[in-house]
Amino acid sequence: MSQPIDRINRRNFGLAAGVAASALATVGAVPAAASNLNAQADSKKGRLNQSVCRWCFGNMSLDELCQAAVKLGLVGIDLLGPDDFATLKKYNLVCTMVSSHSLTDGLCDEKYHESALKKINEMIEVTSAAGYRNVICFSGNARGIDRKTGLKNCAKALRQIVDVAKAKNVILNMELLNSRVDHADYMCDRSDWGVELVKEVGSDHFKLLFDIYHMQIMEGDLIRTIQKNHQYFGHYHTAGNPGRHELDDNQELLYPPIAKAIAETGFDGFFAHEFIPKRDPIQGLTDAVRQCTI
Repeated sequence: MSQPIDRINRRNFGLAAGVAASALATVGAVPAAASNLNAQADSKKGRLNQSVCRWCFGNMSLDELCQAAVKLGLVGIDLLGPDDFATLKKYNLVCTMVSSHSLTDGLCDEKYHESALKKINEMIEVTSAAGYRNVICFSGNARGIDRKTGLKNCAKALRQIVDVAKAKNVILNMELLNSRVDHADYMCDRSDWGVELVKEVGSDHFKLLFDIYHMQIMEGDLIRTIQKNHQYFGHYHTAGNPGRHELDDNQELLYPPIAKAIAETGFDGFFAHEFIPKRDPIQGLTDAVRQCTI
């Protein structure tokens, strides 16, 4: 049945008024947003200990990256080795995650246990001596090993080294990586598998490196996962998806609420930016720091 003309007109008028009000609100918001973009980013004003991954900024020297980090209030640089520690100390920065063994030849395969554990042990020693906190480790590629066996093998290896980490006040962090786009056949590619491994090892000195980019690809539902399992996550990485580039409007993740969710868990570890810049790297890093200063 058709509506009376006056009702239709009133409804259309209401819709038009709503659209106009929304447009005015949006126009009014633009100067404020622009002003925020021009503000100096300073991660020290927020609750997260932000840092940045070295490998993503390979066109800059480590000294240049350290200088940018200091200006942005970052606490340190991620994924470095002992040869880099002197440069960090010059700028009063820390290595927020120390590199260790091969990503592909990891702990899920027993034939790599000896070589991986040797390297992890070396990095625990130098990390502790420098007064740093975190050493990375990897499940490695499955190479036909089923997930249950892979988890058992990882737990076996980690139990051999986790007491050393505890004695040295170091935390081992196994990175969660996606196996769909970037790291085919990588075993530790789901947060539930990683959480099960942490429970199996049963030590506060073994946790997961929750990479937001990788887990968005594999499973999504990031904030709920963080809220539910945050006690098993010792470190975070950021990047935009798809593409692993800047945290901008060309990708699907909205980082301020993700950062807020992490901060509200009381997380006291490090939150490192690991995106590959497509534009000016310092501009992209500045914007990432600003978005995640909660």
